Amino acid sequence: MKSCINKVGLFVFVLALFTSCSEDVSEDYVDLPDLENRLLAGGDTTIFLTSSNAFSTPAANLNGSDLDMHLDGDFQFEAAFVTAPADVNEGIGPIFNNTSCISCHPKDGRAPFPDNLNSLSGFFLRSSIPGQDVNGGPVPAPGFGLQIQNQAIFGYEPEAKFQVNYTTIVETLADGTEITLQKPDYTLIDTYVAAPSNILLSPRLAPPVFGLGLLEAIPESEILMYQDVDDIDQDGISGKANYVFDVVSGTTQIGRFGWKANTATILEQCAGAYLHDMGITNSLFSQETGFGQTNGSDGLADDPELTEEILNQVVFYCQTLAVPAPRDIEDDSVRRGAQLFEDLQCASCHVPSMTTSSNTISAISNQTIYAYSDMLLHDMGEGLADNRPDYLANGSEWKTRPLWGIGLTQVVNGHTDFLHDGRAKNITEAILWHGGEAENAKSMFKDLTTDQREDLLNFVNSL
Repeated sequence: MKSCINKVGLFVFVLALFTSCSEDVSEDYVDLPDLENRLLAGGDTTIFLTSSNAFSTPAANLNGSDLDMHLDGDFQFEAAFVTAPADVNEGIGPIFNNTSCISCHPKDGRAPFPDNLNSLSGFFLRSSIPGQDVNGGPVPAPGFGLQIQNQAIFGYEPEAKFQVNYTTIVETLADGTEITLQKPDYTLIDTYVAAPSNILLSPRLAPPVFGLGLLEAIPESEILMYQDVDDIDQDGISGKANYVFDVVSGTTQIGRFGWKANTATILEQCAGAYLHDMGITNSLFSQETGFGQTNGSDGLADDPELTEEILNQVVFYCQTLAVPAPRDIEDDSVRRGAQLFEDLQCASCHVPSMTTSSNTISAISNQTIYAYSDMLLHDMGEGLADNRPDYLANGSEWKTRPLWGIGLTQVVNGHTDFLHDGRAKNITEAILWHGGEAENAKSMFKDLTTDQREDLLNFVNSL
C-alpha cells in the first residue's frame, strides 16, 4: 500500500513557500496569468509530491468513505489475473495483451516502449478494416477484432506477433542542432490465420491515468467553446470534438478518453481495457475478445468474469487519483518558457485551464484545473498519421494530450517515451513530430535560439 502524507500540512507549507518566492519576483519575470492558481493543477485534488509515487496518490480532498473506495480500487488495479479455473482473479485470456491494469500503467503513469515488442507491456495495436459499423465506429477486422492480442494462455494461439521497422528523419534546428527521429512502421507476423489484406493497424502506448475524473467532469459546453471545425478565426487550428457510441446509455456522447477520444466515459474505458487488454469479460462486454474465432473462446461459460463491484472500484480509483502540482514556477527560465508556450501557439490546443461541473464525487466537483488540453481532435499531419479512422477522427487526427505531470515521467516511470506509440524519446522529439495544424508551431520552435528552446522545455518539464 502506498504511504500516506499529511497533505493539508504540506499544502500549507508549499503555498507559503510559493507566496514568499513570488513576492521577490524581479521585473524580468513574465507575468503569467493566474500564477498562484496554476500551482493547483488539479484544483483541490492537487498533491505536492515529486517522488516516484507522484501519479499514484489519492486526491488530496477525498473524504473518508471515498478514500476507502479509492483504496479498494487501488488493490484491484494492481491485481494480476490468471488462467481459469482459479480461486482468485481467474479468467485471463484465452488471448490477451497483459495480465493487470498496473502492468500497462506502471505506477499509474506512462508505459515505456518495450525492448521486446512481443513481451508483456503497455504496447498494443488497434485494428479494423475500412468503413463504419452501425454506430459510426470502426469495423472490426475479421478474425482479429478491434485490437490485436499477441499473448495467449496454454493451449491457445495468439492472434499475431508484432514487428516494427523504422525510417530515419533528421530535423535541423536554427542553432545547427540535428535531431534524428525514427518513424515506425508496424506489421503483423506469425498470424494464427491470414490477416485481411485491407487491415488497418494503429499503435498505442498506455498513458497515465491520474486526473481522469476531472477530465470526465468538464462540461461538454466548455469543451465545445474551443471547437473551430471550419477555422473561422483563420489561425490554422481547427479542433473538433469526437462523438462516439456509449455502450452504457446506448446514445452518442462526446469522446473524452483514448488517443483519438474514442471513448465517452471512464467506465467504458476501464471495462474495454479489461476485455481487450486482458480478455476479462464484464457487465459491459460479456463476450470473450476472440468470440467466434478458432483461438478465442475458452468454453467455460463463466462470463462475466469480473464482478460489477470490482469494475466500479477500479473506475472510482481512476476518477480520484491526485494530480501533481507543477514545480519551479517561480524560476526565471520557466516563466520565460511559459510566455514562449503562448507565443508559439502551443496553448491554442494545449489550453491551460478548464473548470469541472458538479459531480457525484465531491472531490472533483467545481474545480478549476490546469490540464493543458482542449480535449479536441486535431490534424497532426502525415508524419503522425495512422490512417485509421475512429468515429469522427480521421487517420491523421489525434486528441490533444494533457501535459500536467509530464515533467515527472522520468522520475515516476524511468523513461521519456512520448506520443501515442512512444516514438518520441523526449519532449523535443515530441514537438518535432507535430505537423498539420501544429506545423507553424513546430517551425517557430525550430527557429528558437538555444536559450529560448531551453526556456520552453523547462516550462513544459515544470508541469
